[in-house]
Amino acid sequence: PVLASILANASACGAGNLTPLTAAEARRLEPKLRCTAALLSPATGIIDSHALMLALLGDAEKHGATLSLNTRIVAGRIESGRIVLDTVDSTSGGFEIATARFINAAGLGATALAGSLDGLDRQFVPEIRYAKGNYFSVAGRAPFSRLVYPIPEPGGLGVHLTLDLDGVARFGPDVEWTDELDYRVDPARGERFYDEVRKYWPDLADRSLQPAYSGIRPKLSGPGEANADFVIQDAAVHGVESLVNLFGIESPGLTSSLAIADHVAQRLAPKTS
Repeated sequence: PVLASILANASACGAGNLTPLTAAEARRLEPKLRCTAALLSPATGIIDSHALMLALLGDAEKHGATLSLNTRIVAGRIESGRIVLDTVDSTSGGFEIATARFINAAGLGATALAGSLDGLDRQFVPEIRYAKGNYFSVAGRAPFSRLVYPIPEPGGLGVHLTLDLDGVARFGPDVEWTDELDYRVDPARGERFYDEVRKYWPDLADRSLQPAYSGIRPKLSGPGEANADFVIQDAAVHGVESLVNLFGIESPGLTSSLAIADHVAQRLAPKTS
């Protein structure tokens, strides 16, 4: 079958200018790759996501922000000119927060949090489906220096080759629709990976894959439905001033995080006449 692979310099973060390649041109860059055609993304790079979060936290704290770990919002109410939130935590037992601006960026819990706000019309709280993506690592070093993306599949980008900062190769994600937040990887799912990976790396050896990790994406579309992009709602949609809800923030949520933050900040900026 025709297979168009996307070769990235080292990651899934940003595409930049794409260059069409013939199969022969692709093999000159990645000799072990099998494809009929490819797209090269020379400007793509990788980041340390944990280091990025720490850097953003440091910037936020310099501007007076406080990170409250092990704290959960259990309810809230929309009052005149403010939003009041009730919390529980593992130390003080809980506290109340009253704020003039509230950004709901709770990821997998964003719809539950929005649904707990008394005063927000439930018609603006979409249904979220969980799409679990499992990853498997390969024993030894894979003979690739770039990411390899096959043709996307419904619900995800297909079983692609990713490289971490240490050059370790992992394959994934698949798409496993689930109702539970269970991050365990079933080793039996690895059997399907062999056929998928061998479409572009036919030399993958038997019994060389092992479970690595998984992630769960909050999707606004489910099995058999057209893919839906994530949603950012403000008062223009739901009518509640100074409330922004972010629903279905999955890939490319991390890649777009700074742009999303700028967009949300603009939505909350004081209106000038």
